[in-house]
Amino acid sequence: MSKQKVKSAVVVDGGHVKIEDIIAVARDGLRVEISKNSNFVSKMGKTQKILMEAINKGVAVYGVNTGYGRSCGRRILMEAVKKNSINIFRFHGCGTGDPIGIEETRAAMLCRIICLARGYSGVSIGLLKQMVDFLNKGITPVVPAEGSVGASGDLTPMSYIGACLMGEREVFYQGQRMATARALKKAALKPYKYLPKEPLSMVNGTTTMTGIAAMNVERAGRILSAAIYATALSVHAVKGNAHHFHPVISEAKPFAGQGYVAGKLFGLLKANVSARYLEDDALEALQDPYSLRCAPQVIGVLHDALAWIRKWVEIEANSSNDNPIFDPATGQVLMGGNFYGGHIAFAMDGLKAALASVADMCDRQVMLLVHPAFNRGLPGDLVGITDKSNGLYHGFKAMSLSSSALAAEALKLTMPAASFSRSTESHNQDKVSMGTIAARDAERVCTLTERVLSIHLMAAAQACHLRKNINTRPLLAKTAQKISLVSKPLAQDRPLDKDIEKMCAAIRYSDFFRL
Repeated sequence: MSKQKVKSAVVVDGGHVKIEDIIAVARDGLRVEISKNSNFVSKMGKTQKILMEAINKGVAVYGVNTGYGRSCGRRILMEAVKKNSINIFRFHGCGTGDPIGIEETRAAMLCRIICLARGYSGVSIGLLKQMVDFLNKGITPVVPAEGSVGASGDLTPMSYIGACLMGEREVFYQGQRMATARALKKAALKPYKYLPKEPLSMVNGTTTMTGIAAMNVERAGRILSAAIYATALSVHAVKGNAHHFHPVISEAKPFAGQGYVAGKLFGLLKANVSARYLEDDALEALQDPYSLRCAPQVIGVLHDALAWIRKWVEIEANSSNDNPIFDPATGQVLMGGNFYGGHIAFAMDGLKAALASVADMCDRQVMLLVHPAFNRGLPGDLVGITDKSNGLYHGFKAMSLSSSALAAEALKLTMPAASFSRSTESHNQDKVSMGTIAARDAERVCTLTERVLSIHLMAAAQACHLRKNINTRPLLAKTAQKISLVSKPLAQDRPLDKDIEKMCAAIRYSDFFRL
């Protein structure tokens, strides 16, 4: 991969922010800055002025001088507008479950900044700056994962972020979970004082699901690359046929993903000796099992799915998914449904299906590696010791069981979350997206697939170690060496649970498997 110039900061100015920048802020701590460009400042101020003029004229502005949802018919007096607005954080404080990950929460916060900076929401630059200060100082709200149906946006999870900005609830800071008020004091920040509509603008949108989705897309790309390496190692280990990945095969069926994966496999399998020394010449070995032979057709689906999923997530992240919004040209108050997370729901349901299919393929390759009827001469369960004087050894027997269990769980989660829309909030939210649940499901499938793939990589490296000819394929030899730094070849039975998690970290954070 070509080296790109490293940014010093992501500057939010109402323009497009790439998903790579969202990842860099969420994961790597890249600084965020709010633009001082006069056009941006003017646009933000214009819709804020439109909002205040509408309120002062008694124009009904949903959620500002009216009740929420089914209660929108109730009107609120001007003197109560400011006092009532922060109540939305309190009655939505009913989230349950473990907290959303710190990276995912940071991504969600940046997505909200981007959304509000589009200049349609009528909020102040001060609100954006408070969120930027949280990001830059490493203060992350504790956000329970459960409780959002994805319309009217991520109300409950975002209420926790909104409350933290004003000094309430809890945050993660300096490696600890603590009261937000304490963290603000340590970081020399003041609690934010909300202006009209700003509390509603914090919660009424798709940014929690989008933050999770952005991180899922990045993880899925890394999983794709690692699965290609694991497959190449497996083909070598079982004396498989490199010609299954010949470019003409993909020319004949020109899906971009299939061609990409086949090309990478073909390249990784390049050898400095003749293929007849590396491939099984038995009659029944003419074609390898589907999990090997059809790897480009399986992994290629994930590759091509990521192309449109990535685009959709980036569009959502750069949208004004607030309600109501204001037309800067006419001053009209517009009430619609941009908070609906249908695109994210569909994208994440698709992503988890493509990922689970890769997990299933990897698990089937593990079975080929450990089973003496299919591994073409390797010891059963990849046992790496021949001395039986101390009893029996079982090698990767249990690892194959774990791989199967993990793959099955991933496959089980592929039921589309969007199919479970249900009427909520007194039939006002009578059709909802389930986008946040879909994103959380996809996050879980990422984790499960990483674990299957970790076992797969370790088993394939072990098989190549036993085959003793990996150096004939220099690129694979280099990969096997990297794997051995994380999990050394198995000579005797030993617990491998920590090795699995270390390999997961290598997939997720290292460049071992970046193509």
